[in-house]
Amino acid sequence: MLVPSAFAQSAAAPAASGGFLGTLIGIAPLLLIFVAFYFLLIRPQSKRMKTLQASIAAVKRGDQVVTAGGVIGRVTKVEDAFVEVEIAPNTRIRVVKATIAEVTPPAGAKPAND
Repeated sequence: MLVPSAFAQSAAAPAASGGFLGTLIGIAPLLLIFVAFYFLLIRPQSKRMKTLQASIAAVKRGDQVVTAGGVIGRVTKVEDAFVEVEIAPNTRIRVVKATIAEVTPPAGAKPAND
């Protein structure tokens, strides 16, 4: 015979999962993982992005900026979509505002919380 007798026997029907409660218990680990991702990754990142966008919108002459490419300089002129940055004495470049990665106030300025 080609088929062993163990395969020929029919298996018992699986027990019911318990209806709504069983489904809820099955989905609970996925929900907990999503909640953990939201509070540990998504929410802090969105807060950081909001503060960065606000600081880019409020950039002014004299602020020190760091671009996404790593160029550090002092803002000399602000336009709608561009910023002119002085990276060395008498060396100025135009940078797109969206590429600014960090804005720091002028070095001589006193922090707001002091």
